[in-house]
Amino acid sequence: MSDGKPLKSAYELAMERLQKKDADAGVEHTPLTDAQKAAIAEVRKVYEARLAELEILHQSTLRATPDPAERFALEEGYRQERGRLIAERDAKLGQAG
Repeated sequence: MSDGKPLKSAYELAMERLQKKDADAGVEHTPLTDAQKAAIAEVRKVYEARLAELEILHQSTLRATPDPAERFALEEGYRQERGRLIAERDAKLGQAG
């Protein structure tokens, strides 16, 4: 067992197994181009800003709403809108990559 090589972590072993599985399945990995990386960064930046804006507006509205039932409805709407934005972002990231 002592052949001079350091022991591998569970993560490294799992990654090797996944890479071997991909190679056996004929999956080819190509690195992203600079244009693809830039497109991904732009999408992330835009959606990070949209999510931050949504959060700020939501918190502001909550502070002005004393009624618990209204607050609950606002929270539900916020969660739905946030989920929609995240799904939209992920779809665009899939197209960019």
